[in-house]
Amino acid sequence: MKARNRLLASKVIKNLQSRKFEAYYCDNAIEAVEKALSFIPEHSSVSWGGSVTLEEIGLLNRVRQGSYMITDRDEAQTMEERYDLMRQSLLCDTYLTSFNAVSEDGILVNIDSVGNRTAAITFGPKSVVAIVGMNKVCKTAEDAVIRARTYAAPINVYRCSCSSSPFLH
Repeated sequence: MKARNRLLASKVIKNLQSRKFEAYYCDNAIEAVEKALSFIPEHSSVSWGGSVTLEEIGLLNRVRQGSYMITDRDEAQTMEERYDLMRQSLLCDTYLTSFNAVSEDGILVNIDSVGNRTAAITFGPKSVVAIVGMNKVCKTAEDAVIRARTYAAPINVYRCSCSSSPFLH
């Protein structure tokens, strides 16, 4: 499996680089966390949107334990405060995220209910560090959109209790 992942990753990396992204392959979660941390200067401001990937690999714990200025929407006491923190995240030095899917030719796909992640990815933070597992690689952009719509988005709707989402109807 690792040989397959390395081979596929080299193709995806080449295509992401052709789209002006820096991209790297890590063999495991520990390497991915260390690589991500290498891009975050100490004492800089860091934030993130909702991401099971970042939580599962332990990156958010390491950031919380580090010497960073963190904006964490999950610390909000009210919905209004939560939205304020999401807006503040747009001004951080480094924004951490993942994607719902990526195609082999380097198309990144995200479906975002609120829009805070997609906003931060496209504008605001000085840098964006994305961790995307090999499980999210799809053959084509169309397959990546299908994965995002039929797999990632419904899971995120359920996880976030977004009962008004069209993915539940």
